[in-house]
Amino acid sequence: MVRIEGNEFPDDLYYHREHMWIKNEGSMIRVGYNDWAQQTAGKILSLKARKAGANIDAGKTLGSIESGKWVGSLKLPVSGELVQINQEVLKDPSLINKDPYGEGWVALIKPSKLAEEIKNLIPGKDKATLEAWLKEEKVKNKQ
Repeated sequence: MVRIEGNEFPDDLYYHREHMWIKNEGSMIRVGYNDWAQQTAGKILSLKARKAGANIDAGKTLGSIESGKWVGSLKLPVSGELVQINQEVLKDPSLINKDPYGEGWVALIKPSKLAEEIKNLIPGKDKATLEAWLKEEKVKNKQ
């Protein structure tokens, strides 16, 4: 586990610069919203997502997320078929705040270009790159 200024980044995950994480589970990829982003957003009040069965390209919108002070898009870190949306998170979006890497996961994706697209993500073991990225995000967030 990598800890950066009170935020956790499990080292078995990969991180997208749009604040999503992925976990490789064999033929499927589990996707969620990272700890720093959920903490910065505040209590998550609403999550809307595409329906299962959709094919989505990396960087395209998986859905939207809303807190009391922010509304934004969830950008998919990898291309593939949207197999499942976490129904529990749709019912209680604050699960993302409570357990972003566990019960607060957002979607399961059957990836179509994982070997190619994973190169664009930050490995959880790369603490230096994670720290540099978060430093940039904090500057952007203050603007």
